Amino acid sequence: MGVEGILGTMSAASSKESAAQVAGDGPALASSLRVAPKREDGAGTVSQELSPAAELKLKLWERLLFYGMVGALHLISLLPDFVLWHLGELGGRIAYWIDRRHVRVGLTNLAIAFPDRSEQERRRILRASYINLGRGVAEYIRLGGFFYRRLLRRVRYERFEYWEEIKARYPGRGLIILSAHFGNFELLPAAHAMHGYQISLVHHTQRFHAGDALTTFVRRRLGVGLFRKHSAARAVLKALKEGKLVGVSFDQNAKRSEAIFVPFFGELAATSSGLARLVSMARTPVLPVFIVREENPRNHRIVILEEIPVQRTADHQADILANTVRFVRAVEDMVRRYPEQFLWTHRRYRTRPRGAPKIYDD
Repeated sequence: MGVEGILGTMSAASSKESAAQVAGDGPALASSLRVAPKREDGAGTVSQELSPAAELKLKLWERLLFYGMVGALHLISLLPDFVLWHLGELGGRIAYWIDRRHVRVGLTNLAIAFPDRSEQERRRILRASYINLGRGVAEYIRLGGFFYRRLLRRVRYERFEYWEEIKARYPGRGLIILSAHFGNFELLPAAHAMHGYQISLVHHTQRFHAGDALTTFVRRRLGVGLFRKHSAARAVLKALKEGKLVGVSFDQNAKRSEAIFVPFFGELAATSSGLARLVSMARTPVLPVFIVREENPRNHRIVILEEIPVQRTADHQADILANTVRFVRAVEDMVRRYPEQFLWTHRRYRTRPRGAPKIYDD
C-alpha cells in the first residue's frame, strides 16, 4: 500500500484545504464502504477490467505485453494450489541464494534492527522473509487469475468488532489504515474489499507501464480503490470526507525534500511528514492494521490494533514530528513481533541526515 503519492503532494495541498472541509458529515462507515461482489468467471472479469491499459495510454507494444501478462497470469493460475504454493516457496529460496545485492541490504537492515542477535539468526530471518515473499507471489498469481475467491477461506479477522467501535466513535468520518510491506501485503486490501469493505490506495505509477497496468488490473478486479499520484492529495481528502478507508504503507524511505528524520529501530530514517499533515487536515483517526501469516503459512490473520492517539496542540510542527514518530513506532512494534514477515530488502535508510555516513554500499 504506497504512501509516496500522498506524501509528495500534501504540503502543496495543505494551504488550500481546511479541516472543516474534510471533517464534514458523511455516510456511515460500513454502508459507505460496501462494494459489489466480484464475479468468479475468469474470462468475463478479465474482459471487463482491462481499462488500465487505456488509462495509462500504453504504446502498442506495452498494450500487447500487458494483455500477454494477464493471459499468462490466468494460465499459471490453473495450476492446483499446492503446486503454486511449492513453486512460490522454491522461488523464494532460490531468490535468497542468487539475489546478492538485496541480501546485503537485508542483512544491513537486520544488523541495525537486531544488533544483539547473531549473524546466523539474522540470516535465518532474512531467508524466511524471502520465502514469505515467494509465497506471496504464488498467492498473487491466484489473486490475479482464476479462482481468486478461494483465498477468502484462508483469511480471518482478529478483533473485527473493533471496526464497529471506531465507527461509533467517529460517525461519518473516513479512516486511515496504517500498514507496511508485511506478510502478504497485497492480500490485505484485497481480502478486506472482498469481504465488502473497500480500501483505497495511493498508487505511484511505475516506469514499467505494462507492469503498472497489470498491478492496477489485479487490484481493481478485487475491489481495491486506487488514487493516482498526480491527483492523490485532493482525492484522498475527498474520500476521507465521504467516510472511506484509505490505506497507507508507512515503511518506505522518503525523498529529502519531503522527509523528516525519526527513529526506526534506533536509527534515524527519512520519513515523509505527509501522513501526519494529512491527519492534521482531515482530523481523521489512524488505525494500524496488518496481515499476519499464521503458523499454517497458507492461512492469514488480519490484525486490527488500537487506534494511534494523534497529538494536536498549538505547535503544528511539533505535532507533525510527534505523530510521525508514533506512526513509525506502530510499524516497528509489529515487525519486532514477526520479523520473518517484513520486507527487509528495501533501503529504508538510503536518505541520510546531512553529514551522516552512508548505510549501504550502493
